[in-house]
Amino acid sequence: MRQNGERWRAPYATDPAACRGRLIAEAASPTRSDFQRDRDRIVHSTAFRRLKHKTQVFVHHEGDHYRTRLTHTLEVSQIARALARALGLDEDLAEALALSHDLGHTCFGHTGEDALDACMAEHGGFDHNAQALRIVTRLERRYAGFDGLNLAWETLEGLVKHNGPLLTPDGRPTPRYAAAGIPAAILEYNSVNDLELSRFAGPEAQGAALADDIAYDSHDLDDGLRAGLFDLADLAEVPFLKGLLDEIERLHPGLETSRRVHELARRVITRFVEDVIAESGRRLEALAPASVADIRGAGAPVIAFSEPIAEADAAIKRFLYARMYRHPGVMAVRARAAQIVADLFAAFCADPARMPEEWSAGLAGAEEGRVRRRIADYIAGMTDTYAVLAHRKLFPETPDLHWSPESRGLPLAEP
Repeated sequence: MRQNGERWRAPYATDPAACRGRLIAEAASPTRSDFQRDRDRIVHSTAFRRLKHKTQVFVHHEGDHYRTRLTHTLEVSQIARALARALGLDEDLAEALALSHDLGHTCFGHTGEDALDACMAEHGGFDHNAQALRIVTRLERRYAGFDGLNLAWETLEGLVKHNGPLLTPDGRPTPRYAAAGIPAAILEYNSVNDLELSRFAGPEAQGAALADDIAYDSHDLDDGLRAGLFDLADLAEVPFLKGLLDEIERLHPGLETSRRVHELARRVITRFVEDVIAESGRRLEALAPASVADIRGAGAPVIAFSEPIAEADAAIKRFLYARMYRHPGVMAVRARAAQIVADLFAAFCADPARMPEEWSAGLAGAEEGRVRRRIADYIAGMTDTYAVLAHRKLFPETPDLHWSPESRGLPLAEP
């Protein structure tokens, strides 16, 4: 089915013509679908621009070639569109979901999230998915008629369910939220705009979540090799990667290291993407969905890895966790970054007026939980650079986040 010159859309795709609408009604655009408008609003948001200087793994000043949250997001978007196009899904919705999936991340990556979660332990904690929802429904203040971006129901559903349903069919939190419970921000919004938290998201959201996995598996291997945290020989610990390296050596014997690294990264992406397309095709054929409602009601993901590639994905993540995310040098920087976040939080709790006026306004005499959530919102929006500068203004000494691992001979610029 083709509409307005768009590419082929399968009957089980999310149809913008049947969009469930926005919380605050708006006139339709004569030139763009609802999902195109959502994508554009996300790209023009302040939170999206801030991703440029937010950590992926390495703090931004370690090198111009390491990924940031923004470059990661763009890679996810490219893969999500490729999956959507191959499977006949709505490419604009897939792109909007990919572009928005990390809006709620803090400065210093998962380190900042963990630090803020600890600071907010007695007041609902901190979850980057819930923060992304707060940003697009409350914290962005750009439009005359509403706070947030007033995104379509389908975009919000995919954003909240990036990791799958939040509730089991009988209404209990899924394992991810079993200990801490569903974040309050999600429950609060869901009470006024039901996102059907116990059902799976549409196929575009399922594809965008896999695109996230594919992108960071590939680029974290690339960044880890560039940083010298491990070398190509170490990757033989992962059978899937060993097979790719053997293939590269067979086809291109004696290839220089930098080109071998790139050949590996592109093969990881290609094999994973091709697997998702093939496995999803098998699941779609078995399910024979007549509409997107059949995808949501399937009771299991329909856009998915095959079992062998799911194991390869898990093996890569185990390798990266041990050799990169928990590398002593990375952990040392993480500890110093966490200290910056904790110090800022304590300083603003002691005197909220230390925050800019637009953030401190109305907090005099406010309930403690409200004050702390406002402080968490402010710190979460900081870039790495801004957080360091804010700390320097408030404290006589600021932890040094520089850690320059030795490159294993990978060029930092084209010859």
